[in-house]
Amino acid sequence: MNSLLLYCRAGFEKELAAEITEKSSALGVFGFARVVENSGYLLFECYQESEADWLAQQLSIQQLIFARQMIVVSDLLSSLNPQDRITPIIEKYKNNTALDLTKSTELWVETADTNEAKELLTFCRKFTVPMRNAMKKQGWLVSNKQLKCGLTLHIFFIQPNNCYIGYSYNQHHAPYFMGILRLKFPVEAPSRSTLKLEEAIRTFIPKEKEHLHFNQEMYAVDLGACPGGWTYQLVKRGLFVYAVDHGKMASSLHETGRIEHCAEDGFKFHPPKRKKIHWLVCDMVEQPSRVITLIAKWFSYGWCKESIFNLKLPMKKRYQEVQKCLSYIETILDEKGFKVKIQAKQLYHDREEVTVHIQIM
Repeated sequence: MNSLLLYCRAGFEKELAAEITEKSSALGVFGFARVVENSGYLLFECYQESEADWLAQQLSIQQLIFARQMIVVSDLLSSLNPQDRITPIIEKYKNNTALDLTKSTELWVETADTNEAKELLTFCRKFTVPMRNAMKKQGWLVSNKQLKCGLTLHIFFIQPNNCYIGYSYNQHHAPYFMGILRLKFPVEAPSRSTLKLEEAIRTFIPKEKEHLHFNQEMYAVDLGACPGGWTYQLVKRGLFVYAVDHGKMASSLHETGRIEHCAEDGFKFHPPKRKKIHWLVCDMVEQPSRVITLIAKWFSYGWCKESIFNLKLPMKKRYQEVQKCLSYIETILDEKGFKVKIQAKQLYHDREEVTVHIQIM
């Protein structure tokens, strides 16, 4: 097993290829990415033996913007007998003598997140139970699922009889099937965009620390708030929100008594001097260069301490544009003497965009 298989949003394979090539090179590992456009995944093949495993232990999925999941895999297992797919898969795992399968905690039988692969997903779900039972008979999948140093086993089907088999390290992988955090839309929310902020919060902020980032004593500003999908998430967590937008906000949010609607341009709005704003959130449809300049201004002036915002990406050179924006704000805040933590991710509920979290430490 000397390749990494990485899942992504269909159409962003080239961005992910550029990213994993850059990240691995920085760690002294070299290889090449095999890309099929709109496939929803890619293979990164390392030149030296065992380097894929080493990369999987060094790189956390949180460090990759465009990757949903990262697993170590062997060559494609093809032409499986429909009458017995399980035996060759078990044998393939056994052949990797360096892998301690007694530390495995879970099995995920997956496929790509594309329209073409949706039919395969039904097959994957049906195949999971007998495959899991066979693995348990081998003495695998017996460890505590919360084991930090454990492994999750992955079988990634590209066709019913062709699959990659592999594994991920629990401390570095995305802890969700197919790398996707599934969320239920709250019926009281004003718009489906609310799911973007909820996913961002759950992705960037550990659940056990959420109370440190959101409480009833905090004030927030939501730039481009209408109709209130992002404001809803903040109000739900007890914050008072200045909702900035020329459009109308949902009446249900006004009824909470936790918002003040400011019918202003988000790029011209200044926070009230009498209140200390902790959170700035922004989902305005604007050029990424304008948005990142605005966010940098808010931090530089001391107008906020933490922010989640989206960068709407151009059609070409999308990874380069994200890197340019993140480098810009990091440089600006470093020059101002701020020590900050910056995270960025293309979330499941994002489209042609990337979500960024910045926190003053």
